[in-house]
Amino acid sequence: MTMQITSTAPQAPVAPSRGRLRPLGQNEVRITGGFWGDRQSVNAAGTLRHIGARLESEGWLPNFDLAVVGGLAERRRGREFSDSEVYKYLEALAWEIGRTDDAALEQRFREVVARVAAAQEADGYLNTRFGRPGQGSRWSDLEWGHELYCLGHLFQAAVARERTRPGADDGLLGIAVRAADLVCIEFGAQGRDAICGHAEVEVGLAELARVTGEPRYLEQARLFVERHGQGTLRDIEWGRRYFQDDVAVRDAGALRGHAVRANYLASGATDVAIDTGDDELLASLRRQWDRTAARRTYVTGGQGSHHQDEAFGEDWELPADRAYSETCAGVGSIMFSWRLLLAGGDARHADLIERTLYNVVATSPAPDGRAFFYANTLHQRVPGVPADPEATSPRASSSLRAPWFEVSCCPPNVARTLASLDAYIATADDEGVQLHQYAPARVRTALPDGRVIAFDVETDYPVSGRIRVISRTDAAPGAEWTLTLRVPAWGDGARVRVVPADGGAAEERDAAPGAVEVRRAFRPGDVVELDLPMAPRLTAPDERIDAVRGCLAIERGPEVFALESVDLAVAGVDDVAQVALAPRAAPVDRDGRVWIDVVRHSGSDAGWPYGERVDERGGAASVAVPLVRYHEWAERGPSTMRVWIPAAT
Repeated sequence: MTMQITSTAPQAPVAPSRGRLRPLGQNEVRITGGFWGDRQSVNAAGTLRHIGARLESEGWLPNFDLAVVGGLAERRRGREFSDSEVYKYLEALAWEIGRTDDAALEQRFREVVARVAAAQEADGYLNTRFGRPGQGSRWSDLEWGHELYCLGHLFQAAVARERTRPGADDGLLGIAVRAADLVCIEFGAQGRDAICGHAEVEVGLAELARVTGEPRYLEQARLFVERHGQGTLRDIEWGRRYFQDDVAVRDAGALRGHAVRANYLASGATDVAIDTGDDELLASLRRQWDRTAARRTYVTGGQGSHHQDEAFGEDWELPADRAYSETCAGVGSIMFSWRLLLAGGDARHADLIERTLYNVVATSPAPDGRAFFYANTLHQRVPGVPADPEATSPRASSSLRAPWFEVSCCPPNVARTLASLDAYIATADDEGVQLHQYAPARVRTALPDGRVIAFDVETDYPVSGRIRVISRTDAAPGAEWTLTLRVPAWGDGARVRVVPADGGAAEERDAAPGAVEVRRAFRPGDVVELDLPMAPRLTAPDERIDAVRGCLAIERGPEVFALESVDLAVAGVDDVAQVALAPRAAPVDRDGRVWIDVVRHSGSDAGWPYGERVDERGGAASVAVPLVRYHEWAERGPSTMRVWIPAAT
């Protein structure tokens, strides 16, 4: 495995024109194993093949073939946005090819691109749901048609391909450029004063502008962002806030409406703000992130508390049993947080990325990568029903992971995120490199002044909190640079230690939450060790979150834990509703699992569930039960489950 050292054009999903930090791409960072390395392997071997097969069997990829031979109006299959899943699949393939140089995936990529190319019309229009005989006319349903949304994902796929294989002769970039040119004609300053009901084209256009150097694409992204809040879309039962068309982006106080749409729009708006120098817009987006993280985000990092409109609730509206927490919203949240991290370097953004990765993105796919959670509840009241492995689930909120959905946006979204995850590990600035996420990795890059930086990361995180950074840099005498390590907000008590390769005295000091810096002229074999406290901890909700007042959650490192009914036989019950945390219970590590003491509820089956408050558990005997990592729940069959556990008094 070779890695090119570069200080320009990172192989990364985001490459802003300015900012506090520069992302290090796949050509500079490579995950080599551990928690995320294992998931990347499953993604490559299981998920990508599964998605490709389902796109064929569901007819979503053959729709492009029908566009060529005719018959789309009668034979097209899939929802109006099914084209986008093909494009997300292409993006995932592009990142995976960049990561592994897999020849079979390269062949598959080119085959799919050829089928997409054949369906593009002469003026650049590309969609299998609109525009042909017997179908609705182009741009005739901007609220729900998703034409621009689909093109946004096409643009992101083309960006991934150009960044991983610059100048490839497969034709995807040309397809995207022709479509983007048409969008600029149709929706530019002299065209339709309109937006898409599902934000995404803004992100795609901004990144396409960065890849091609074409300013019209950035300007079109800016126009779309500024048009939000003008009420150009028809009002619906959930209001225009569903589309983020009720308030101008720069005037919003928090993310609102459909959670995926909101995060995609915020991501695109951040791109526009950075590349146009609109610091007022960027400051507004930071404030929106702050309030959304503080008041509208679950302990898992999930976002979206409404099922009916897949939307954010109001401040503090975070019911555990009605958590929608769509996997795609988690992906969108990572996209938004990453852009703000690059812009300002605030470790809180990396903290939320980590929380969301471990407890939303990692939760969605099954261990084999062939079944998924679309929504991620924090409280399962009744045991789920196993999904038919050959069927397509009609409901997003399936009670157990399902192999495919009528709306299958989440599987390819997870796939593209995992395939590109190397590019979310580290960044650089003029003085050194910053590690934001912890995984076994190989890092090779160069600073703008030519200083070469090389180091390896060894860790079994999050099993333990020990992260070892081993320098491979053969620096000239006095050529110092700064290694910055993120210390999570929960990391009180962390320590950093520098062990010189020459046998000199080690240096050790406290590392407060936020970030810790080590600056020196690194020599080969120098080691920097970060030790994070990994004892399990009890987490209490803000008192204003009514739905879980009086409950506690258990966390260890970045992972949230859950209580599953399959572990309650020792307590003589078979439902998480029948137990509470024992008074003054403290979680403990034992035998590789986290354990907690619980007591049984002593409620009756009387005909009325309300009455005078009585402490019925005061003398109840407690019993120790194991917890499961939230991202591993529902892997042992149907169960009831809860993250927030009532605390007995």
